[in-house]
Amino acid sequence: MSVVLLQLGQCGNQVGQELLELVSTDGRNDPGRPDSYRAISLERFFRQEAGTDAVPIARAVLVDMEPKVISQTLAKAMKSGQWSYGNHSYFCQKQGSGNNWANGFCIHGPRHEEAVLDLVRREVEQCERFGGFIAMMSLAGGTGSGLGTYITQCLRDMYPNSFILNQLTWPYGTGEISFTDINKVIAHQLGSVLQPVCTRWSISEYGTNPLGDLLESLVTHPEYKLLSLMNIPLMSDKSLQFSTFTWPALMKNLRQMLIANAKMEAGIDWQMKLPPAGHPSVSKPFSDRKLCFNTSLANLLVLRGKEVFQADTDGFKEQALYTSWMPADSALSVWRTSTTFSKYEKSASIVSNSQCLQKSLDRIVTKAWDMFASRAYVHQYMKHGISEEDFLDCFTTVEQVIASYSSLG
Repeated sequence: MSVVLLQLGQCGNQVGQELLELVSTDGRNDPGRPDSYRAISLERFFRQEAGTDAVPIARAVLVDMEPKVISQTLAKAMKSGQWSYGNHSYFCQKQGSGNNWANGFCIHGPRHEEAVLDLVRREVEQCERFGGFIAMMSLAGGTGSGLGTYITQCLRDMYPNSFILNQLTWPYGTGEISFTDINKVIAHQLGSVLQPVCTRWSISEYGTNPLGDLLESLVTHPEYKLLSLMNIPLMSDKSLQFSTFTWPALMKNLRQMLIANAKMEAGIDWQMKLPPAGHPSVSKPFSDRKLCFNTSLANLLVLRGKEVFQADTDGFKEQALYTSWMPADSALSVWRTSTTFSKYEKSASIVSNSQCLQKSLDRIVTKAWDMFASRAYVHQYMKHGISEEDFLDCFTTVEQVIASYSSLG
């Protein structure tokens, strides 16, 4: 099945371009890669114009309120010589959103809804088997977060039975960061899950419904829809040539990343431990949970590479990893393929529906309450139509999400 990418705002367009470039190059020069892998990957993310030998065209719609990023994104794709965006698959304006969520949601959203959804409809109609949307955006700014939220709501109304996966990039907290590098990391992590793999339905044939299989495995309850992604190994080409990987080491490190909620392998806290068997952890208020492990509702392991069926996943089946009302056998799904991904002979990813995002959400809500109480920047929202009642409704919604995940353990 094919998926349509919605690249919303600067972040969404940059990450989307990196993901499509990764998918296009994955295995292009590997003669040992199965033809079925390449064919499914291409059908999933690209389309071919009938009767032409032109390069594949991305199944994507690009949206931004400024032309600069979209122009750069289109140029990068064309420069690769291996794929391109459609000639009429983008929408941009010249006024921007002023880094204001309310401007994107209340002004640009209703004003440009028809034009953007028309582009989406045209792209969906060119899918022989449509599998859903991946909306890529940042949580900060005005276009990606504000307009992106509005367009996502419109998609749900327009396609009530389709899968929609929102890929959200969290704003960086402090210090300096290279967006080029971090965009490549995000794209690699997404590709490690979205590229063809044998799902639990078959150990010999690649799954063809990536979003359906993913969400069926992880979103088991309507109150719990936040997913986080971890992937190993992840290193530079210079380091890779001096490194070797074994499945026991990869499984050990990835399991500890899950327990300690470490986003990267370098940040693993080995002091974080599960409670001994037969001694379940005691639930605590969130403010006292700083030293507590990450409790999961459901996890999906995606293993790729040589000797993949020798990888022991029993460490992810311990009941202590999961909330008490979800049996571990039902909470864990494992997908495998002996086909390698990118440059790694062995790689492992885990998509987790767990408390991974709880601490970040709680910190954001606390800061937002302080700013709202002091009326900081509130006028910038109210002038575009956001009322105080809207703020209070949003606080209630997010606090309910935090409370639901806090109750897991």
